[in-house]
Amino acid sequence: MILINLLPHREIARKKRKDAFNVGLGLSALAGGLLAGLVFVWYQAQILEQQNRNNFLQVEIKKFDEQIKDIAGLESQIAALVARQQAVEDLQADRNMPVHLLNEVVKHLPEGVYVNSLKQEAQSVVMQGVAQSNERVSELLRNLANKSSWFTRPELIEIVTSSIALTPKDTRRVSNFNIRVKLVRTSELAKAKAASAPSAPSSK
Repeated sequence: MILINLLPHREIARKKRKDAFNVGLGLSALAGGLLAGLVFVWYQAQILEQQNRNNFLQVEIKKFDEQIKDIAGLESQIAALVARQQAVEDLQADRNMPVHLLNEVVKHLPEGVYVNSLKQEAQSVVMQGVAQSNERVSELLRNLANKSSWFTRPELIEIVTSSIALTPKDTRRVSNFNIRVKLVRTSELAKAKAASAPSAPSSK
């Protein structure tokens, strides 16, 4: 007996392949969605962890900022105390400066030069007087600049020539001068002496 298959077997096979493709496509889409979801969740977890780290760092930075402000305040207080201490030490050291001022003026005043007034403002001393000639004033400036350790940077402010009558028949020309000079502090003088002193020889 001969059997003849009259069913559309090609259409059935094509339908099976189409159904299998659709199932595979759906599974692939589902797997891709699951994978994308896992990647999204992982990235969200990483972002959350980084945000927590950033928040922790911000809190610590604020703490350090407060500590830095406290340190800056302490440094300013220490600087103020040091400046106050230095001012007190300078006042104590400068108690004898008027004595040194008068001694140095008398010691280095050339013959023929007379001082009429001395005025001290802080470390600046203004000296006014009369000299027999301009050369005497120049000699005074050289003495103050080179021979005195208590004076520095002498500056001639003004020199004016005038005449004075010693007697009705004796008239002489004199030079009225005005000099500014800086008075060296006791602490500055001690530092200069320490710097210029030769170092002690090392023992063998």
